[in-house]
Amino acid sequence: MANQVQDLTPDEVAKGVAEGRYLLVDVREPNEVEAEAYPYGVVVPLSTFDPKAIPDPQGKEVVFACRSGKRSVTASLAAQAAGLPYDKHLAGGMLGWKAAGLPSKVGG
Repeated sequence: MANQVQDLTPDEVAKGVAEGRYLLVDVREPNEVEAEAYPYGVVVPLSTFDPKAIPDPQGKEVVFACRSGKRSVTASLAAQAAGLPYDKHLAGGMLGWKAAGLPSKVGG
């Protein structure tokens, strides 16, 4: 079935990023990222979302992330609608990431 979004846990995403399997795309707004950012995320804000703005994942799987897991689903569906095979997101977003005890950084 097309246009499905796969939930990944914070631990799965952290492990995949560390192993070089995932490209984390943060779709939060710049002011949110400035306050607290994912350690290895690239920022493509949902407010101006253009799937073409996502860097070439160079063989990695793209995983979308936001604050709580809602905007990342929206971004994944938008990317799929544009014909891209990006069907993964970080369930729970930054809230889940921090609840799992994973590191974040300040200042994007």
